[in-house]
Amino acid sequence: MRSKLEKITLIFIGSFLGILVSFNLPVFADKTKSSNLPIEDLRTFAEVFGKIKTDYVETVEDKKLINEALSGMLSGLDPHSTFLDLDHFKDLQQGTSGEFGGLGIEVGMEDGFVKVISPIEDTPAYHAGMKSGDLIMKLDDTMVKGLNLNEAVKLMRGKPGTPINLQVLREGVDAPLNIKIVRAQIKTKSVKSKIIEPNYGYVRVTQFQERTGEDLANALQKLSKENKHPLNGLILDMRNNPGGLLNSAVAVSAAFLQEGDLVVYTEGRAADSKMHLTTVPENFIRNNPQKNNYIKNLPQYYKDTPLVVLVNNGSASASEIVAGALQDHNRALVVGTRSFGKGSVQSILPMANGTAIKLTTARYFTPNGRSIQAKGIDPDIIIEDGNENIPVMREADLTNRLSNPEESDANATKDESKPTSDGGEALRNFKPIELGGDEDKQFAEAVKILKDIDRYHKKN
Repeated sequence: MRSKLEKITLIFIGSFLGILVSFNLPVFADKTKSSNLPIEDLRTFAEVFGKIKTDYVETVEDKKLINEALSGMLSGLDPHSTFLDLDHFKDLQQGTSGEFGGLGIEVGMEDGFVKVISPIEDTPAYHAGMKSGDLIMKLDDTMVKGLNLNEAVKLMRGKPGTPINLQVLREGVDAPLNIKIVRAQIKTKSVKSKIIEPNYGYVRVTQFQERTGEDLANALQKLSKENKHPLNGLILDMRNNPGGLLNSAVAVSAAFLQEGDLVVYTEGRAADSKMHLTTVPENFIRNNPQKNNYIKNLPQYYKDTPLVVLVNNGSASASEIVAGALQDHNRALVVGTRSFGKGSVQSILPMANGTAIKLTTARYFTPNGRSIQAKGIDPDIIIEDGNENIPVMREADLTNRLSNPEESDANATKDESKPTSDGGEALRNFKPIELGGDEDKQFAEAVKILKDIDRYHKKN
């Protein structure tokens, strides 16, 4: 077990902001370079701290003051940087297993409210009808205004089977919604698969967890056995996939690309934030890559099988990396709607006292040098989901988000797509459908494209 005092860096790229987070495990050298500290400003900080201790109307614990100061310092940088106290750092480490307690939503803060980035499929929040972009105003009897993200998350967590009442503001709906959700032990299955019809397969990746790459390989092996012949085509569905582990994104890409192909590269200020990740086993398998390379045992035809990738505005980060890599290598047709646009990398930096910070340290780029930050992946073929009147949220809509390096203005890529009419009624009548099921219009169109894929031309 690593000493608590050991300086390590943990990398993750998902959009999970409190209910579920996950990370990768590369270890980098300790950074011992001293930096110039703003002594006068630190004196002011100490002076303010002292005044609060002596003059504030109520006694405040030192730890609370320091943690709140750290939270404010990090949250002011961008929507994805945050301070992790002991409990939340532990929750983050547990989140990579695919099992955690709570409601099943990825969240951030927006204007003092908890903002839902995405409900996780097949969780209590998903079945209760929570939507991307929802603003949570009240948790039971506690107003969210005045809480930081960690405090709000603590209230949302609880013993499985216990209820919580959420008061929610939803764009297009005049009055706040009251939504009751029963907490559960969330167990998410990151890979689902099935034979659509003879010779055509379907794989859905819901998150990028520790075992996602291996689970995908097993699913592809299973499809081959069930079909008894090489597949004529495959759909890779990453809609509403908020991201997760960087190495798992490389593993999923490696199943369909040639060994050595570039998947993603990152650029940041620190030397260890600059990475070029290819499909070699060392980049997606931590322990004994050559011996445990589950990708090499896949049938070779998966490197050439016609491939359609489904994405939407809920496809973020790791799922955008996979879609971008397959698109740039002309390996797949990307269909659906424009993705979320989270093109930044967060490092989990443990502190000596057992806490940690999640800090944005780099932007990632597709093999052809595209930054997805605040832009997303544009599909080769646009297929709407039938909910065009429902407002959507993307990275570009987040307050204080990181700019795209190609932007001349930090707000240049705001999402200009708007509902064609008042979305209130559409939102009230919205019911989640089973992705890949009979009511899934995007899936049905993707199947048609896959079966006639030679008719479609890829973007350069």
